[in-house]
Amino acid sequence: MFKIQKTDLLISFYIGCIAISELMGAKTFPLATIGSFKLSASVAIFVVPLIYCINDVITEVYGKDRARSIVRSGLLVILFLLLFSLLSTHLPSTPRFAPTEKAYETIFSISARIAAASLIAFTVAEFMDVFIFARLRQKFGKKALWLRTNVSNIISQFFDTTLFMVLAFYALNRPFGDNATFLIGLIIPYWIIKCLMSFIETPLVYLGVKWLKDK
Repeated sequence: MFKIQKTDLLISFYIGCIAISELMGAKTFPLATIGSFKLSASVAIFVVPLIYCINDVITEVYGKDRARSIVRSGLLVILFLLLFSLLSTHLPSTPRFAPTEKAYETIFSISARIAAASLIAFTVAEFMDVFIFARLRQKFGKKALWLRTNVSNIISQFFDTTLFMVLAFYALNRPFGDNATFLIGLIIPYWIIKCLMSFIETPLVYLGVKWLKDK
């Protein structure tokens, strides 16, 4: 009979969300314009909150040590994507692939930078999320899961968003003011949307904990 262990499925989905955010997160799309100020977001906005939700579910059910182990696994995946992106873009292409070589290098060179930026931001934010959630669990016990989830997510996602956006999208060939305007236009809405999605997805944490605990 076809059977998948619940924890294996959850961790696989966690790694999948990381891979999606690394490989496809370089694209930004417009959200809104307030006067002359343009708000934008990365397409990874749709999967990043799920990463934090899974973190909270694992921490709640298995504890912070298991959660930290999974975070370390995620970091290794990002490092592997970074190294493989560098390798694949530097290898010579066959004549059949030559017409699309520049497009391939452009896309995956960006992915390499995204992976490097994410590796740093992810390291800081994920361990911060696990630490804050675990400390709040010590304070509140098993009560107020919604509070523990959202407080840890909101704080860690701010640091994740700020570090990632600066490292991934700061353009060295543009003046500081232009970069600051663009980055603030990315960071603020991206963080706010992730916070809103964290609130919206809070029931998923409850469902995930119940689903994982059910035999």
